[in-house]
Amino acid sequence: MRIAIAADHAGFELKRGLAGHLAQGGHDVLDLGTHSTAPVDYPDSAEAVAQAVRNGQVDRGILVCGSGAGVAVAASKFPGVRAATCHDTYSARQAVEHDDLNVLCLGARVIGPSLAQALVDAFVGATFDAEERHLRRLGKVNAIEDRFLRDD
Repeated sequence: MRIAIAADHAGFELKRGLAGHLAQGGHDVLDLGTHSTAPVDYPDSAEAVAQAVRNGQVDRGILVCGSGAGVAVAASKFPGVRAATCHDTYSARQAVEHDDLNVLCLGARVIGPSLAQALVDAFVGATFDAEERHLRRLGKVNAIEDRFLRDD
């Protein structure tokens, strides 16, 4: 799987470890920064991953900031991006299976490396199940997005 990964300064160390974990798992990892603990703004990281997902450069994305919340908010502003903060494996897997999640957001100040790896594994190992009820609900989400895009 092609996966974009990025973080702000708070998530740099965890992102670096996750990128290595993904590569060891045979995934094609696109590291979009940051590349140090020097302060950067989380919306920039979120935009880089969201654009890579939107333009088809990657299949999915992973974002890391201090809480996971900021990058989820920013990434979800991009049409076609479904980002969520997950801190348990059930949510990381179920959000893909039921909601077609394409960007996993993690909080480096909330979870440790072992749990983060388990979350990433659950996320990349899951597939959207395309059951009628999930397609219907995703269609409603997309209709909301489309309605607001037309208003611009």
